[in-house]
Amino acid sequence: MRTNKYRVKEGLRVNEMSERILEEAIERHASDIFIFPISNGYEIKIRTALGLNKIQELSRHGGRELLNYFKFQAQMDISERRRPQVGAYQTEFKRKKIFLRFSSVGEFAGAESLVVRLIYGEKNNNYFLPEQFNLIKKLTNQRGLIVTSGPTGSGKTSTMYELAQVIGKNKVVMTIEDPVEVWNPDFLQTQVNLIAGITYPDLLKAALRHRPDILIIGEIRDQETAKISINAALSGHLVLATIHAKTALQTISRLEGLGITKDELSNCLTAVSYQRLLPIKDKNDVACLMDIGYGEMLNQAITNNDKRGNLHDWQNSLNQLVKRGKISEKIQQLFEEG
Repeated sequence: MRTNKYRVKEGLRVNEMSERILEEAIERHASDIFIFPISNGYEIKIRTALGLNKIQELSRHGGRELLNYFKFQAQMDISERRRPQVGAYQTEFKRKKIFLRFSSVGEFAGAESLVVRLIYGEKNNNYFLPEQFNLIKKLTNQRGLIVTSGPTGSGKTSTMYELAQVIGKNKVVMTIEDPVEVWNPDFLQTQVNLIAGITYPDLLKAALRHRPDILIIGEIRDQETAKISINAALSGHLVLATIHAKTALQTISRLEGLGITKDELSNCLTAVSYQRLLPIKDKNDVACLMDIGYGEMLNQAITNNDKRGNLHDWQNSLNQLVKRGKISEKIQQLFEEG
């Protein structure tokens, strides 16, 4: 059983408690921290590439103290325990900036829960197969829409930002996000603000008037966002976006479900990719593996629904990584379905 060298004692001051929890999460490259109520208090779990791991239990009093401390740091309302709230702040670990996003909500019995999203701002993805990133970079020369899919914490935002940073020198790069995850002084970054009446569609329309060379859309999440993204790509912009889909080619079905036609996809969809962060064998680190659809294979998938089911080259890539000693057979089995 793994020894938890960071295990938090209730006697610690709450700031020390929070620092130790964050330290363990960052050391294990967790994407999320969950602070959830249980019958006799609170439990703390982290999500890593291997799934959920319980790291701590706290008394009800200790859990509430920790929740309130995080909420105070994130400029959230401590007195509000039932309504959903969001907040954010930035911390540093070993001289690297970590962006923290917070989401709280009360459950039916009145106890509050909190999820902390960790965004490793200054760190580009490591790539098991660098030729995959180079392929995406080459495909940007065709402009149009390039969509990345994958679960939360799979490095999608890092990939988009790194791509835009590499190809965007001496170009106008504009982002539309909810919220801004990583601040980049080289980009014009905009953020959804529903309280102020600033929505995704509003920002997309404004973006087209700003005439960016590269437009980054944090997430295609509804019909209006999908339609405006397609129109931006059809008008000659390079559009980088993310969407929730189980495979690269199933991205096509998701876009069709949001009202996009096959003709529109044929005319503007340059590439689709699916990615995950996998643990590197014998190292306390992760790297990105991608599965990319483009060219004739992508065109066939647009016109023929039967071509969209499976991951394109995922299994071959996993086999290749096992042979090279980059991942273990256990990790291969865990991620063989994507």
